[in-house]
Amino acid sequence: MRMYSKQAKKTFVRILFLRDQSLATKLLVYSALLVVVPMCVIGIISYQRAANVLERESRQFSWQIIEQVNTHVEYYVNDFEISILKILNSTNMNNYIKMKSQEEIDQSHIRDIVEQELRNAAYSRSDISNITIVLDGIETIDTIDNNFKHPENAVVNEYWYSTIPYTSEPKIFTRTLQWGDRKEQVISIARRLVSPMTLKPIGMIVMDVNFKRFQEIAEKVNIGHFGSLYIIDSEGHYVYHPDLFELGNSAHFEKLNDILNGENNSFVTSRGPKELLTYSHSSFLGWTLVTSIPYSELIQGTEYIRRTIASIVMITLAIAYLLGFGFVGSIVRPVRRLYQYMRRVESGDFTGHIVVESKDEIGMLVHGFNTMVSRLQGLMDEIYFSKLRETELALRHREIELKALQSQMNPHFLYNTLETIRGMALEHSQDDISSITSSMARLLRYNLKNKGQKVALEEEMRYAEIYLRIQKYRFEHRLVYEMNIPEWAKQQLVPKFSIQPVVENSIIHGIEPVLSTIKITISAIRNMEDNSFIVRIQDTGVGISEQTLQNIRRSLEQRDAMEDGTNIGIINVHRRIRLLFGECYGISIESKVEHGVVVDIKLPLVATVKLQSGGPSKHVHDHAG
Repeated sequence: MRMYSKQAKKTFVRILFLRDQSLATKLLVYSALLVVVPMCVIGIISYQRAANVLERESRQFSWQIIEQVNTHVEYYVNDFEISILKILNSTNMNNYIKMKSQEEIDQSHIRDIVEQELRNAAYSRSDISNITIVLDGIETIDTIDNNFKHPENAVVNEYWYSTIPYTSEPKIFTRTLQWGDRKEQVISIARRLVSPMTLKPIGMIVMDVNFKRFQEIAEKVNIGHFGSLYIIDSEGHYVYHPDLFELGNSAHFEKLNDILNGENNSFVTSRGPKELLTYSHSSFLGWTLVTSIPYSELIQGTEYIRRTIASIVMITLAIAYLLGFGFVGSIVRPVRRLYQYMRRVESGDFTGHIVVESKDEIGMLVHGFNTMVSRLQGLMDEIYFSKLRETELALRHREIELKALQSQMNPHFLYNTLETIRGMALEHSQDDISSITSSMARLLRYNLKNKGQKVALEEEMRYAEIYLRIQKYRFEHRLVYEMNIPEWAKQQLVPKFSIQPVVENSIIHGIEPVLSTIKITISAIRNMEDNSFIVRIQDTGVGISEQTLQNIRRSLEQRDAMEDGTNIGIINVHRRIRLLFGECYGISIESKVEHGVVVDIKLPLVATVKLQSGGPSKHVHDHAG
């Protein structure tokens, strides 16, 4: 995680400072930023403050409009309440509401008189659409023309009828009057009728007012170019809406519950097109007046500020670039010439020099580079050939070291002598002696005639098995060996004579000190993580003590392979592996006393060798032959 954070930080710094861009690009970009960023910051701050001022002024303006409209509407509705009280206080109306049955009304002929009074009251004002008197359980009277067929008990069955308070307080709501195919949205002011005898509710008077006056009030209100005025009742239904078809429908304002139940306030909507909503409650009417102004209209004044700032930024940026091109040219041009000459020096051309045109830092840099190139040319003449000789000597020394290491593995007896012994054994019918000498001769031939430093693992295992077969004659049943070499490993490259010395150590130190049967297992294991494989030689011998094991490990890392001593074969193999393949390869040893030894030879996995998925070839030997 720390490495990832550090790498991310480096990447961020590289991008921020444009380290992969040319010097001209850096100068032009940063000069532009020095102009654009301050101007943009000033513009954003000015724009934000102007928007806040305009929003604050719009809120105050909306409050003033709402208060004016609220006052007009309250006065307007109050006039109708006065008209209702005049009707209820008339003598004929008092006599009418005292009637207890339809027969009594018919006998008194008072119905026509009451209807006429209601018509007179309705006709006295053009904005009164209808006046309705309801005597519960008896009859209903209204002033709508004769074409209107009022169903019996239609008013009583409407939803609002039961919501009118029994305290004789008026309630204002919207509803739709319909006669024939004609519909009219009206505002209704309803009030309970109370019997003067029992003081109990006996009916209802309803005055329906059309929206002419409300429209006149709304049209006189100037709420910007696209602002609107709405009136909603306590249950969230539109009492007034610019679209009359919405009257009586539920309002869909954002935060409607806060508008209906909260304190007078204003806020900017967050859903859909942004709007400034300002609302105020009328305790007299039980209504809430709402004004809506598009937020884009509020901040139109800031457009001038934004255009002015943009124009200033563009003009200033153009001037900065005109000056910047000349400044950049005076810096970048000498640097580019210096870079081109450096490319020539990089390719080995030390001739010529750069003309110094100025005495500033770039001129000093050019002068110093010319001096450095001159000195480099002299030094190259002095050390070039000596360096070549040293390199050649080093390569020869490495080749000699490899040959010396290889020569330590060669047996010190002669191939021809073994062939003579084999002939003599066959002459006397000594097949075992003949087989041993034949195997030994094959080992000698492999060691003496193969001039390469690397061989295939399959070939190395073949001669390791010959060596084990020779040892099998010596130890008989005390030695058992097994070879598990997969098909993919057979063509992998290993140092010549790298397996037999390790096997020899297992026999000398694992079998010779004991009389029990010892098993030697040779296998190959692939490790795809670091593209390597391991040849593992494992025995079940007496093992190695901790102190001896530590000495061997120390020798593998530090001891010269040319020295004499115990385990020189393993150290020799380890040294040759590192010389041939690199320092990350070699031998590692694990052991515990009485639990045998495990020797791992780590080698690179050759990518060009075709790896096969077949299982390993497995050979187990417990007898000679």
